[in-house]
Amino acid sequence: MMYHAESFAENEFSTDIICYGGSTPIPSLIRPNVEIRYIPEPPQWLRNMPFLISAPIKVVLQVLSIFIELFAKPEPPEFILVQNPPSIPTLGIVWIVARMRGSKVIIDWHNLGYSILAMRFPKHGERHPLVMLAKWFEATFGRTAYAHLFVTEAMREFLVEWNLQGQKVVLYDRPPRRFCQTSPQGIHELFAVKLQAKLALQPSLKGFLPDSDPPYSSAFTTTDASPCEHRIGMIDPIHSGVKAPLLRNDRPALLVSSTSWTADEDFGILLEALGTYDASARAVGSKLPKLLVIVTGKGPLREKYMAEIGALQKTWERVRCISLWLEAEDYPVLLGAADLGICLHASSSNLDLPMKVVDMFGCALPVCALNFDCLHELVNDGKNGLIFKDASQLAEQMKTLLTGFPDCPRLAALRSNLQPTVERSRAPSHSRSPPPQHVSEDTWEPWDENWARHVRPLILQDVRRNEG
Repeated sequence: MMYHAESFAENEFSTDIICYGGSTPIPSLIRPNVEIRYIPEPPQWLRNMPFLISAPIKVVLQVLSIFIELFAKPEPPEFILVQNPPSIPTLGIVWIVARMRGSKVIIDWHNLGYSILAMRFPKHGERHPLVMLAKWFEATFGRTAYAHLFVTEAMREFLVEWNLQGQKVVLYDRPPRRFCQTSPQGIHELFAVKLQAKLALQPSLKGFLPDSDPPYSSAFTTTDASPCEHRIGMIDPIHSGVKAPLLRNDRPALLVSSTSWTADEDFGILLEALGTYDASARAVGSKLPKLLVIVTGKGPLREKYMAEIGALQKTWERVRCISLWLEAEDYPVLLGAADLGICLHASSSNLDLPMKVVDMFGCALPVCALNFDCLHELVNDGKNGLIFKDASQLAEQMKTLLTGFPDCPRLAALRSNLQPTVERSRAPSHSRSPPPQHVSEDTWEPWDENWARHVRPLILQDVRRNEG
């Protein structure tokens, strides 16, 4: 949604973002024609109440907060862009406001809210009365939008049955241009400076990582100079460029998994695979590298799984797993520095695609991804990543890809197929020149070009018609 807002702003729209707080916005949203308005978080005491009691109260509070923000300015918005899910109460609110204020609604269908709700009732699933009500709500208030953006072809084909009105466009998620492979210099700055203090506070990493002397070396990089040379002012590895940092041959392999720590991602699969890998690595010695797994993101199940990880890795010798929260500008740098990405996303609807894989591909990072029905629209098994079905298969894939690290031919082959993602044109999304009409299926467009091709015509066509 931040990328959508960025694109509207670049096309000279006055753009308001209504959202919860908690994270730092991407830097490109700090601009004169963008205003970020925060709605209050639900009270803490609601989290300790049963779902059937807390959910209605939360909905009422959300309705009041969002209504206030949507009517805060006297001039009505021309477009209201809303991502689904969440469906309740957002779709109903924008449906009402659009009719009262004459605004046009654009729905970005990222998943189906009722399918996520069904996961709370595994015994009844979609037959549960609340889930059936949620499905009716979603279909009713989502039907009459000005335009519908679908994250996959499978979702577009499925939602045709809902008799959606308005224009319909498949808009695959794509990363912005800043998502790219990280240079050794960038890796050095990330681990020797920005993340050094956080890593030092991780008890499980003591004695696990190679010795380093921050900011002159890190567990992953070295400036190939002695510490005394730095200290007497001969070399500044961060700024001088006299001796550029190099990747260490004794570094651990870096795996990254981005998660929302929710029930639609079975993190236990990764834990079982890591345990299997650890046993294999101990058996074969240096043929398999040590693994440092960094899990990013926030969510309700984080504490549960991190406690489980803490207990498991007391017996692990060659694997460590930690959780970090990164600022928006550091997240793509970490992805671009990693050797392998892991995706545990199991779609509740089998119709959406994991944005985390999109980000990883933007950084030319190969991925091992848990299989589900429409994943093939993003991950081409054996070309830009590998698809697994269970923990044992994931463990085998990690061993196959990382054997001989850092010289890993299979991993390098996957990464080479992602290189077009970083060979990008420089035409901005607000350029007066239209994007090329035909793009090879092997070309990975950045977000701004993809948005300009599919969404910009919908917006500007309607604006021109109104002005005429």
